[in-house]
Amino acid sequence: MKSSIYKLFLWSFIIGLSTSCNDDFLQRDPHVSITSDQFFRNVQDLETYTNGFYSQMQYSFEDLGSDNISLNTGSNEVDQVLVGGVSAGNVGGWSDWSDLRRINYMLARVDDVVGSEVEINHFIGIARLFRAWFYIDKVQRYSDVPWYDVDLSDTDEELLYKEKDPREIVVDNIIADLEFAAVNVKDGTDRTRVTKYAAIALLSRFALYEGTFRKYHPELGLTGSENALLERALSAAEEVISSGAFSVYSTGSVDDYSNLFKSPNLNGNPEMIWWVDSDEKLGVGNNTHVVYNWQWSLSKDLADTYLMGDGTPFTSQTDFDKKPFVKMFADRDPRMMATIVHPGFKTTEAGDPVRTSPNFGGYLQVKYYPNESERKGWNLNYTDLPVIRYAEVLLNLAEAKAELGTLNQGDLDRTVNVLRSRVGMPALQLGIIADPYLGAQYPAISGNGTLLELRRERRVELACEGFRYSDMMRWAAGDNFNLGQEGMYFPSLGAFDVTGDGIEDIAILEKPGSEGVLSGFSEEVRNSLSKFYLLDENGTPQSFYLSEGNKGFVRFTKNKDNPPMFEGPKYYYRPIPQQQLVLNPNLEQTTFW
Repeated sequence: MKSSIYKLFLWSFIIGLSTSCNDDFLQRDPHVSITSDQFFRNVQDLETYTNGFYSQMQYSFEDLGSDNISLNTGSNEVDQVLVGGVSAGNVGGWSDWSDLRRINYMLARVDDVVGSEVEINHFIGIARLFRAWFYIDKVQRYSDVPWYDVDLSDTDEELLYKEKDPREIVVDNIIADLEFAAVNVKDGTDRTRVTKYAAIALLSRFALYEGTFRKYHPELGLTGSENALLERALSAAEEVISSGAFSVYSTGSVDDYSNLFKSPNLNGNPEMIWWVDSDEKLGVGNNTHVVYNWQWSLSKDLADTYLMGDGTPFTSQTDFDKKPFVKMFADRDPRMMATIVHPGFKTTEAGDPVRTSPNFGGYLQVKYYPNESERKGWNLNYTDLPVIRYAEVLLNLAEAKAELGTLNQGDLDRTVNVLRSRVGMPALQLGIIADPYLGAQYPAISGNGTLLELRRERRVELACEGFRYSDMMRWAAGDNFNLGQEGMYFPSLGAFDVTGDGIEDIAILEKPGSEGVLSGFSEEVRNSLSKFYLLDENGTPQSFYLSEGNKGFVRFTKNKDNPPMFEGPKYYYRPIPQQQLVLNPNLEQTTFW
């Protein structure tokens, strides 16, 4: 009975392929079902079929689940993990294997395609890239997983019930798929599609991830195998750089960095290796407006990470953590104001400056927030979005060389310092003295000033682009969750200026009616204040509190009695849902779960 249930469960994903493929190809032959005999005949069929893979394309405009976030009021698995709310009995995941089957379905039938070998291999390379991308997610989540390179049917009982393959085997296959794509996918001019350099850049990304994960995670038992991966991350990055096909977008404008993330047209942008095209005429939009004041806010720790304009750490200043909101932004790395709502920021050209929301922590995200003309509603923002940009490749090269011990000043000058130059920041010098603030976050490298600064640079350059959580995981930096995320600092209850005009805009009060602390202000000011309360009229705590009662850092009530606690190495992985272990008794639960 169990066998029949399991085959039925898997086959529900398998037959899903036939339905989706028929939907994709109904216009070819609306009267009959599409079969491999009818369809996989020529290169055009392969192009049509691989077009369906782009729905699996991954990009991000937020860093939810990482220490770049102070508060998230939505549903997030990482938040639940950190308070002990995730188990094999309630965890999600493991349900997207039909995506893999779609890819393998095509790869199993390409021998029947008639056409140029170069053209056929181009589309095979695209399919193998998407298969690699599928398995990258699986390795990052579970470590050991079953590797499938054939399309299963309900009669493949041995494969349906196979055990997990070791991480190193799966990784070798991922690398092989990306290597094939890097050699065989053509370098087209349309960078909204997979190209040769997108494949090479993804290879660099994953090899760096896996190399550093093995280096900093001795529980894997793979220590000593990391250098070959780091070398491949380096050589892949070098191949992209030496191609001369890309450059850092820089026109000399102070808005160059921010415009990368709110542009209505990235076509021709030299930094884009792969990007998503939004187009109002085609009805293709996005929801990037939700980054601002919807369900999350950025963390004070991220804000503190940005350097001063002279290249010195903000955190080396006396009482850096107690600076008023307005003064926090003075003379900082310009990428800070391109990422976090700042004094004077407006959502509309004719509107008033934003009064930030301390109940979310105060550091609202503005990176990716569209200009007014491109912001038209739910799924109606028409800004193009980066998937892979050249800046990441530069950071990959610098980090890989630093981890290998071969980094020199020339390497910094052609990578990190190009990014710093775009925003007018001083160059990073090799051998810089280690910043103790960063050293405390990354104790395994606390004395390596250059590598610490590379991690800082990666965090600020790629903030809100979906890298921070995976970076924390590969560097074994999960303990940073235990520091607890905080928001703005308030020296007392009362009224404060957050727009930078010298006039108080917001007030933090104990509860409605407790406005005695405002008695020194004019009636006009008192009436104009946006007021936030620690308690409601019945004395019930609201969404935030101050760390020292009537003063301190904004913290969040939901975590007051159940603070986040990272349990390593367990939380670097996720459990397989219990029902999957029942359906396939040959699957073993993820180690540590």
